[in-house]
Amino acid sequence: MRSETFDVHTGGTAVVHDMTAECARFVRSEADGLLHVFVPHATAGIAIIETGVGSDDDLLASLDELLPRDDRWVHQHGTPGHGRDHVVPAHLAPSMTVPVLAGRLALGTWQSVCLVDTNVDNPDRTVRLSFLPST
Repeated sequence: MRSETFDVHTGGTAVVHDMTAECARFVRSEADGLLHVFVPHATAGIAIIETGVGSDDDLLASLDELLPRDDRWVHQHGTPGHGRDHVVPAHLAPSMTVPVLAGRLALGTWQSVCLVDTNVDNPDRTVRLSFLPST
């Protein structure tokens, strides 16, 4: 297995950050196998969605509706409502596996691999990409 990390600066607002280009670069010299994408943080997740047409904003809005940023959360350090950020990975897993065929991500036409970060208290994230070749 080959593995590496890269950093993403998400800033001080909730974001859906498209990482498809980084993922494609990582596997382009590989044959067939599996790409595993993992964010080792307690307040971020990975999603495969269409971006750039409003779906990324819709995802953030749905998380705000499902998990309001208010004082209901038992976990209460950081900015108000930060406890909800610790629940996000239960809804958006911190990892995702994507098939790779002949060095290309086997994604659908409109699919993108994205980091979803709602934690405004931590503007910097690390993402681990791991490639497992087929045998």
